[in-house]
Amino acid sequence: MAHKLSPSILNLLKDCPRCFWLNFNGIKRPEGIFPSLPNGMDKVLKEHFDSFMSKSLLPPELKELKGVKLFSDEILSVWRSNFKGIQWTDSEGNILRGAVDNILVKDDKLIVLDYKTRGFPLKEDTHDHYQDQLDIYNFLLRKNGYSTEEYAYLLFYHPDKVLSDGSVLFHTDLKKIPVDVANAEKIFKKALDVLEGEMPESARECKWCEWRGVKVHKVVKIQ
Repeated sequence: MAHKLSPSILNLLKDCPRCFWLNFNGIKRPEGIFPSLPNGMDKVLKEHFDSFMSKSLLPPELKELKGVKLFSDEILSVWRSNFKGIQWTDSEGNILRGAVDNILVKDDKLIVLDYKTRGFPLKEDTHDHYQDQLDIYNFLLRKNGYSTEEYAYLLFYHPDKVLSDGSVLFHTDLKKIPVDVANAEKIFKKALDVLEGEMPESARECKWCEWRGVKVHKVVKIQ
């Protein structure tokens, strides 16, 4: 049986192999409330960057970068789509896909640029949480015949202060992250091995598996 995988569902594998396996066997984790602000920020940031792309310029957030430009090929609209994205199909029909935020070009190589919206300033290890995602994007680009640099960029936005006119000022942090496509391939293969095997053990502190494992509930009658 062929499977469709993405960075978000592969994060579930990292979080808990059993929840990942169950997700593909008809038992999904309950979905919580997802804040709308990140999606709204994502939309306006893409419009912001596209306005500079149309002028062959870089936005001020990228002013420290030299020798790069924004990727302007029409295929970017496909790569950004959550329904399509950048896709690759292996020999068994398994599909890996991911939707990028933006792409930079340096000489003849592409560089993944991903936006992240946070409520607070960065911690020392904040960028580590997105390593697999960046590795997968680069893996997909290379599988589609594109050359990529050995690094990507994360552009973080977090609120700084409110101006006197009510506008909210965001602080930005640009982080250069080395990428490892071999790591992406390893994650992809591990996911398929898990899905083709028996139900694995849960992560040691997985609250969802703990909740699923409760067989008896004590009923307390209110007098």
